Amino acid sequence: MPYLVTIIGLVFFFPLLMLRKAFEMNIRHHDIELTTYQSQKPFRFLFISDIHCRKITERFISQIDSEIDAVIIGGDLAERGVPLKRVQENINQLAKIGPLYFVWGNNDREVGEQHIKKYIQHVGGEILDNKAIYLKFHQQPIWIVGIDDVSKGRADIEKSFANVPKEDIIIFVSHSPFIFSKVKEQFHANVLLAGHTHGGQIRLGKWGYYKIGSIKKKNDEVTLISNGYGTTGIPLRFGAPAEYHILTINKRSENI
Repeated sequence: MPYLVTIIGLVFFFPLLMLRKAFEMNIRHHDIELTTYQSQKPFRFLFISDIHCRKITERFISQIDSEIDAVIIGGDLAERGVPLKRVQENINQLAKIGPLYFVWGNNDREVGEQHIKKYIQHVGGEILDNKAIYLKFHQQPIWIVGIDDVSKGRADIEKSFANVPKEDIIIFVSHSPFIFSKVKEQFHANVLLAGHTHGGQIRLGKWGYYKIGSIKKKNDEVTLISNGYGTTGIPLRFGAPAEYHILTINKRSENI
């Protein structure tokens, strides 16, 4: 009988736990020190990917307790079935935090490319569809380089990096991380950002469909693959927490 009670408990309560996990708001802070970064003022930006069906709420915004210089959306802002009103409201909410930069994910165009373009342009945001944007941040040149959807063959790395000086600070954004190795072989980027994998979304220990999200730092190169903020397929998570990120780029300390 005790075993039966345990099994019944797992059947009923484990899905509820996974549902709760799917709607967590975990904010991850990452400090990045680069030798080529010369400004005395840190460059701080928010990175979020894979929002899908979730809402960006006032509580989400209230967790951000510092000035943000850029908001980077790493694709899958939407998917088929998400009301356009929610997509627009999410964009409007994120635009309250800072200037908006967006790359296409594999699901975004399912709600209509023209709608997302209109909503982002309305808040003064930029769509990085094989495009690089130059920011002069307190005399520090910074480039945000983004590519279009890899899965549909729309990505053009060469076009994205065409006019980007490799000596400047470069933040590279792709929805899919599976193109990172090719980017690293051909070009230079200080920070590489992606989502798409959801960290496997549902994991049992070390086992999952994809590797869990991570940040890796090596010399002047930082690679971040996010678990993402939302879910797809089913609104459940386990072992791969929902997350979004605030990254702060600083000048490397002289004693390091």
